[in-house]
Amino acid sequence: MADVILATAKRTIQIEAEAINAQMAHLNADFVKAVRIISECNSRLVVMGIGKSGLIGRKIAATMSSVGIPSVFQHPAECLHGDLGMLMSGDVVLMLSYTGESDEIKKVLSAINSFGIRLIAITGKPGAPVWKNAECIVNCAIKREACPFNIAPTSSTSAMLVLGDALALCASQKKGFKLEQLARIHPGGAIGKKITTKVSDVMRSGKENPKVAENASLSNALMVMTKTRRGAAIAVNKAGVMTGFFTDGDLRRKLQLDPKLLSKRLKDVMTVNPKTVGPNVLAIDAANLLKKLRVDNMPVVDAKGRPLGIIDEQDLLAEGIA
Repeated sequence: MADVILATAKRTIQIEAEAINAQMAHLNADFVKAVRIISECNSRLVVMGIGKSGLIGRKIAATMSSVGIPSVFQHPAECLHGDLGMLMSGDVVLMLSYTGESDEIKKVLSAINSFGIRLIAITGKPGAPVWKNAECIVNCAIKREACPFNIAPTSSTSAMLVLGDALALCASQKKGFKLEQLARIHPGGAIGKKITTKVSDVMRSGKENPKVAENASLSNALMVMTKTRRGAAIAVNKAGVMTGFFTDGDLRRKLQLDPKLLSKRLKDVMTVNPKTVGPNVLAIDAANLLKKLRVDNMPVVDAKGRPLGIIDEQDLLAEGIA
């Protein structure tokens, strides 16, 4: 039985993946026009759809809003019973319907046309008469549904979803949406933390800042490294400016080559001109730098090269940033 289940799951994913890949062939002039219309909209993007298309429409509206395109979802059936009154001059309607054959879709499209509202359609039947008033039609046609009976919306809704995401990101890019704007509208949760948390918010400072005089013995440096539990020491000169960095990894590597290592001064064994990061750098960028360099921690210095603290991969992981 397990083999049958896994075979069905693999078949489903394969069919839907093929349907998604096929959508690249639909990225044509109409798609570009839709991006332009959405990006230039000075009001709201009103996303509509019925059934499974409606569920995908809700997600597309949420994605649009999250990348700087004010969007709402409105159910076509509710529009026919008074909610058309929520449409505003300057709105753009994005209608999702694979066939466009439902009565609610046909009726609401007629009403929308009478309002003079601009219309974009995402549909698998771009030639259907129901779309005659659409300014542009984004084709999401598929070869077959993943459903074994080729009926239940599966591949078609996946195709709508990826095209909706593509429209959102392209329109957002065209509007010049910046990371700073993304941060303003995602103040909470994991996304907000990743794009607002700075190195200064998570670095170890004060008594946990492993500063050691460069002329101190390595034995004394190891005591500081143990006390601060960072596995690293930041060497500083008399002016308090960082001159080098020494880590547990350095100790293990160099001790194998020099049995008298512990009797030496920190300045004789440290890494000179190590990579550093500033306190105002985003923590996520610091995390990516640590991964790129394959190191566990890094000194945080000010504009004059004075060590303000140390940023550690474990702290970033604890914050859900790394």
